[in-house]
Amino acid sequence: MKIKELLTPILFMLIVKALPAQQAQVGARLNKVFAADQFRFPADSIDFKKIKVQKLRSLIFPATMITYGFVALGSKALKNFDNELKEDIWIDHPHRTIKIDNYLQYTPAALVYSLNIIGIKGRHSLRDRTMIYLMSNAMMGITVNSLKMITRVQRPDGFGTNAFPSGHTATAFVSAEFLYQEYKNISPWYGVAGYTMAAATAYLRMYNNRHWFRDLLPGAGIGIVSTKIVYWIYPAVQRRIFKLRPSNTMVMPYYQNGVAGFSLVHTFN
Repeated sequence: MKIKELLTPILFMLIVKALPAQQAQVGARLNKVFAADQFRFPADSIDFKKIKVQKLRSLIFPATMITYGFVALGSKALKNFDNELKEDIWIDHPHRTIKIDNYLQYTPAALVYSLNIIGIKGRHSLRDRTMIYLMSNAMMGITVNSLKMITRVQRPDGFGTNAFPSGHTATAFVSAEFLYQEYKNISPWYGVAGYTMAAATAYLRMYNNRHWFRDLLPGAGIGIVSTKIVYWIYPAVQRRIFKLRPSNTMVMPYYQNGVAGFSLVHTFN
């Protein structure tokens, strides 16, 4: 079996395994899982121990991806696997690079704002979802850039020693988990779409000869974990920092004339 034929199930695994809801049984049981999240139960009826266990379990797969990356840094066999992938994708089939991954990494997050604009509301308000997205990217960025400076892994194309882990992949999976968390109570397919785009971003990093396979998995894992953690801690941020007061300031992502960034809007009373 060719190496490229192995990538399809690997990337599909990234999409499916990273989505907790997608691991449930299909049909009626899946609908019950999502419907259950829409109810609010009295505090004394909540099994907090069970909730903590479920949260920890949801970290198993992204933690495994991160572990793979660190193991691969010192594994001759896994490095040989990376070289075989590069040979099959790049050397045996030379091609021009494409830049769509520079934009695709942000697309799931952009969908969150687009869906809200057309009236399909997510879990949080504009202020809260924007703060969650910014905090997730900050946590991911600090982690990824710190690891890049520590590991100094050379890129497969030879340009730069900041390959590990993949920042594009981490950003894409922050974005995908953000979309999933905001719309998991509406439909699981939003999450599937987001993770498909994130997995495509990861593949394109190898297709463009900018990353080894060992750079992609930890990038994806860090992106997922960062977003999950922010969603868990954000209620405390609301209570202790914002004190649930209305905000006159909004931060919104924008894209115009090939330039992406954030805009700050403040209303003075």
